[in-house]
Amino acid sequence: MTDTPPGPRIVQRGLWFEEFEVGTVYEHRPGRTVTEADNVFFTTLTMNTQALHLDAAASAERPPFHQRLVNSMFTLSTLVGLSVAQLTQGTIVANLGFSEVAFPKPVFHGDTLYAETLVTDTRLSASRPGEGVVSLRHTARNQDGEIVAVAVRQTLVRTAPQ
Repeated sequence: MTDTPPGPRIVQRGLWFEEFEVGTVYEHRPGRTVTEADNVFFTTLTMNTQALHLDAAASAERPPFHQRLVNSMFTLSTLVGLSVAQLTQGTIVANLGFSEVAFPKPVFHGDTLYAETLVTDTRLSASRPGEGVVSLRHTARNQDGEIVAVAVRQTLVRTAPQ
């Protein structure tokens, strides 16, 4: 058994409801470089047999990209995942839903995704004391700064303990 050193202790967590401020943009770093293994594993794990994610030979012949695309659901999951440590780790109660999801440009093997989140709205829950609804607009950019995904999401978040 080891002794715990004296001094302050900080536990990684997301933001309490009261800490979200409308209009604030959070930049989530580090980014995440997407590998071929990520794409193949996610695509097969989710039973998505779409050739444009799995078949290099067939994709090479298909315009306009002539290569496999990263599964857009992987892109969406990574976009939201990149925000967790900074925004919702341990403070979220539930995802309430997505009202908008768009993929304006494709993601390819070797691309690096960077995420940012804009807080668009907050309101205390009328039916769930100690919780509030936070609306977020997540944006993913590739290594060239091009927007590759956008997702608008509503979350239920705990208020700070009293």
